[in-house]
Amino acid sequence: MTLVADFVLERLREWGVERLYGYPGDGINGLLGAFDRAKGEPEFIQTRHEEMAAFMACAHAKFTGEVGCCVATSGPGAVHLLNGLYDAKLDHQPVVAVVGQQKRLSLGAHYQQEIALQPLFADVSEYCQMVTHPAQVRHVIDRAFKTALTTRGVATVIIPNDVQEEDAQPSPPKKHGSVFSSVGWSRPRLLPDEGELRRAAGILNAGSKVAMVIGQGAAHAESELVEVAELLGAGVAKALLGREVLPDDLPFVTGPIGLLGSKASDDMIRGCDTLFMIGSSFPYSEWLPDEGQARGVEIDIDGRMIGIRYPMDAHLVGDAKETLKALLPLLHRKEDRGWRQKIEKDIAEWNAICRKRAGRHFGKTINPEAVASELSPRLPDDVILTADSGSATNWWARHLKLRKGMQASLSGTLATMGPGTPYAIAARFAHPDRPVIAFVGDGAFQMNGMAEMITVKRYLDRLSGPAPFIFCVFNNQDLNQVTWEQRAMAGDPKFPGSQDIPDIPYAKYAELIGLKGVYCDKPKKIGKAWDEALACDRPVVLEFKVDPEIAPIPPHITKTQGKKAAKATVRDPEGLGIAAKGARQKVTELVEHLPGRHP
Repeated sequence: MTLVADFVLERLREWGVERLYGYPGDGINGLLGAFDRAKGEPEFIQTRHEEMAAFMACAHAKFTGEVGCCVATSGPGAVHLLNGLYDAKLDHQPVVAVVGQQKRLSLGAHYQQEIALQPLFADVSEYCQMVTHPAQVRHVIDRAFKTALTTRGVATVIIPNDVQEEDAQPSPPKKHGSVFSSVGWSRPRLLPDEGELRRAAGILNAGSKVAMVIGQGAAHAESELVEVAELLGAGVAKALLGREVLPDDLPFVTGPIGLLGSKASDDMIRGCDTLFMIGSSFPYSEWLPDEGQARGVEIDIDGRMIGIRYPMDAHLVGDAKETLKALLPLLHRKEDRGWRQKIEKDIAEWNAICRKRAGRHFGKTINPEAVASELSPRLPDDVILTADSGSATNWWARHLKLRKGMQASLSGTLATMGPGTPYAIAARFAHPDRPVIAFVGDGAFQMNGMAEMITVKRYLDRLSGPAPFIFCVFNNQDLNQVTWEQRAMAGDPKFPGSQDIPDIPYAKYAELIGLKGVYCDKPKKIGKAWDEALACDRPVVLEFKVDPEIAPIPPHITKTQGKKAAKATVRDPEGLGIAAKGARQKVTELVEHLPGRHP
């Protein structure tokens, strides 16, 4: 007889699952035995921590469009999944988590590792169900996948370990209460109301200064987005999760928006009279038009999320690609191209500013902007880029210029520390022939990235190859993003007791465990270090010793932020360096905008 655990893996395989990320424990002993018998179909990938398994499942969904899967034991193993699952929930990624539980006969007895898992996973999950009978397994797994795909969210299946070891019932007896489900799902074609489409077209046609903001929901609509932007003479800003939707070499793409964004995006938003948001829930009102400044049109597939970031005049609930296709015949080409010309000029000026800022070093320390700037022209075709949450994310967002065919993602909405490394590992498992490069701060690398290098070591034969696989670590011995937030948001100086972190030899650590380590602490050798890492045929930890005093200057600084930063700098242990370097970086921007200057 087939056991329930074996049937679970068979059903997952029918749903197209090739690997599950997880960590063993006795709450999933039945499943572990089934993985052994399955002989890699599907495969169990052993991470160093369940949180990393959930991040990898989320990344698999992001970089393949498939459902990502993770597995964890009962009790503490289940708890460890939550942060990674919330990353998937908030970034709208389909993930199925399979979780063990204590035996049914011990539930309710305050037994060892007994946790009320259904309430625990209720908020993070669109669907959460515990299997209490072998005949449930089929429809519970099927519904978990259908729900994850339909809602673009998390589904959790809880299986007590005694159920795992019972005889499976792939086809339950045909009697009252039995359920017979099937494997299969198809993406719906969702279009908005025709009257709302006409209303949206009227608004967009009437606007003379149209600004488009796109997110990951606009994926697969590249040609339609380009056509709309050309007709409307619009510029296109990209939320971080929408980085890969349009390449950065299009002359009207203004780059990222927000605190980590470009001045070209900011100038466009501050000057527009019409805002067109497509597939994005970008939340920061201070980087959107003032209320009443612009009329708004939005496309979102989720009616619950439409018109909640900016007051919209037309609400198009539908798939981005299909909606844009329906909208295009209703749009008129704008003959006055003055707005577009200004946007393209602003983009060229911003790119020149970024190059000059990156090219300026202070003494013998490496400007972290230069690390990204030197990589950008060296980016291999078809590369997958990941980033962690930290100051390095600023340089990842601003200085790396994506070309067609490249992919990039990070923890967009949860903005948690820790996913940059596991995202990269999952990307490499899913696409072993594609280059993968992660940008990670030293704080995040110490938090969990160093441990996951052991996962890379374990699967070294699988993860090596001619395509580069690089973990770029920014070593500044500072939890730098929070340090800058303390200065600008709270008006407090850097507190070394919370912000300083140990100086660890990351490249040497990589060499110690059998990976390639490359270390660079000289500005003139940044390009050479990248060339060495990109030429390596095994995973590389590329460590740059960078200056912690280079401020991630936002596109515009509010009066309140300026006052708080100035107040903090007076008492800051790094105050003199911050003031001098920040002033010189800002001067670069001002000089570039002098009349008559053309980059």
